[in-house]
Amino acid sequence: MDTPQISAPSRAPSSGVVHIDTRHTGRFTVVGNHLAQHRELSLVAIGLAAHIQSLPDGARIGIKPLADRFPESEARIAAALRELEAHGYLKRTRERLPSGRVVTRTVSYNQPLTGTRSAAAPQPQPQTRPTSESGPRPRPVRPVPAPRPETVTPAPAPSAPTPAPAPETPKTDEPAPAPAPPRPPLPRPQAHDLDRHRVAVELLADLRRHESRLLLGEADIRRLAPAVAAWLERDARPDAVRRTLVADLPESLTRPAGLLAHRLTVLLPPPLPTAPADEAAPCRDPLQNCDGCDRAFRAPEPGHCRECRTDLKEAA
Repeated sequence: MDTPQISAPSRAPSSGVVHIDTRHTGRFTVVGNHLAQHRELSLVAIGLAAHIQSLPDGARIGIKPLADRFPESEARIAAALRELEAHGYLKRTRERLPSGRVVTRTVSYNQPLTGTRSAAAPQPQPQTRPTSESGPRPRPVRPVPAPRPETVTPAPAPSAPTPAPAPETPKTDEPAPAPAPPRPPLPRPQAHDLDRHRVAVELLADLRRHESRLLLGEADIRRLAPAVAAWLERDARPDAVRRTLVADLPESLTRPAGLLAHRLTVLLPPPLPTAPADEAAPCRDPLQNCDGCDRAFRAPEPGHCRECRTDLKEAA
């Protein structure tokens, strides 16, 4: 009997990534390699496209909701959406509703639209017709007195058509947007005071009585109450805080909580300077009655006045 051959186990590559794959049975999204390995899209655009394809129909994917969901700025998310739209993975159209409001309709494609630039999609190769291996038949040789065979040269085979050059990818001169600076945190009081916090909550909840557009939810009030308490801690009166938050509101106010957070952070007043302490009065000796002439004079201890002291007269 022949000795059985045992196959050697496959060895992991010495360098590069090693995949450990687990089969998904639920809550997964299929993303094509034409997107995951795209050569022209940025990493932000590829990740944003995968996130959008995993969302259900009707989910909001505007610039502001995405900026609230991810750490990237609104400028980077807007640039990534333009990349996806240019390469056929996204289509946005603006429509006017019967009420007059203008909305944006967004359609996501897991396969890029045709007619858009895409470095991942292979270019179609032209088909060539098969050529005949044998040349044309030799011509017959006319009989001559001294017959001799005539050499026949086969005709050259037709050359394959030259493939059409791939269309050049248009280059955009749009510079990459600069990352937006991080937002400063909301101010917080140095000392926790329940009464001050209660006044801050009541002030925020009462803003809608002075301006109907400043209607805040409970979550926004809980988030902004420490910032108002920081103002009150710096001796700002509640009516002064209310006037600062309500004054000069923009006409199109869509995010009142964001506007109030900006004002509470940027317009935070400095602490009041400490009042100067009263200068201490100079220390003066108490009044004493002279033991010799009974005159009143100031001295730390009872005795004789200056005129009755003999030691001063002798020294003079």
